[in-house]
Amino acid sequence: MVISNPSSSAIDPELVISHRFSETSFCYTERDVALYALGIGTCSGDAVDEKELIYVYHKNGQKFIKVFPTFAALFPFARGLGLEGIHGLQYDPRLLLHGQQYIEIYRPLPSNSCILNKVKVAGLHDKGKATIIEIETTSYIKESGEVLCMNRSSIYLRGSGGFSSASQPYSYKTYSDSQPSRFSIPKHQPTAIFEETTQLSQALLYRLSGDYNPLHSDPMIAQVAGFARPILHGLCTLGFAVRAIIRSFCDGEATAVKNIFGRFLLHVYPGETLVTEMWLEGSRAIYQTKVKERNRVVLSGYVLLKQNSSL
Repeated sequence: MVISNPSSSAIDPELVISHRFSETSFCYTERDVALYALGIGTCSGDAVDEKELIYVYHKNGQKFIKVFPTFAALFPFARGLGLEGIHGLQYDPRLLLHGQQYIEIYRPLPSNSCILNKVKVAGLHDKGKATIIEIETTSYIKESGEVLCMNRSSIYLRGSGGFSSASQPYSYKTYSDSQPSRFSIPKHQPTAIFEETTQLSQALLYRLSGDYNPLHSDPMIAQVAGFARPILHGLCTLGFAVRAIIRSFCDGEATAVKNIFGRFLLHVYPGETLVTEMWLEGSRAIYQTKVKERNRVVLSGYVLLKQNSSL
């Protein structure tokens, strides 16, 4: 449904925030872990890089490979976010944008597992010309019930705002103001810079981890959406940035990562060069990622670390 003139009936906030999602499950194997790692550029520059080979190969068998923390971002999207099933939420899916992603890692991700996802609406905000809905997914190991991680996905629904009074725009959230998006890019020189060129086939490889949106593979769909050609997944760019931080500050050890926040600012075309600038401030690594060819910032955020083993 295309909403060209949003009205108060476009979104019913009480229906939206009272929606109850069904629990979902997501099972994966070591093959999925390795395929994801390759999708975010692991070993693309050096196939025998010891700090990255551990995420795609282990001499004692694939069940011993390690898992990048951003692999957790796949859990909420395993069967889609389920927005289409929310009563009172009307929007044009062609105008949907993934705005932000926040991840908390509570324990190292196993190399294979079956995950149980419990999902809720964590936020709903009327921005006038758009609505922001926040979906929170807490993931548990199905067999033991142990909590593994939490994702909060902020989705922008363009053309669906204006459902509340202009003098008192509707805003609802279930979490503290201190989480998670408050940060600023420092003015001084970065602590570290990491540059890496994506492959022309990067989006085609990353989509095999489960995001089959044709915007990332079909030239005609991309042109209709206003892009010269298919674009890279935002979560793929986030994976590249977090890899840069793990290499720069964690000596390649992904278990040093506690929390991840990413704000998606601009598209990336496969084949472009990503330059990630990083500032280490205590246990927090603030970053911004630019496309070198266009000198534009495409992603910014921070990663909270348990340790700074390389410093």
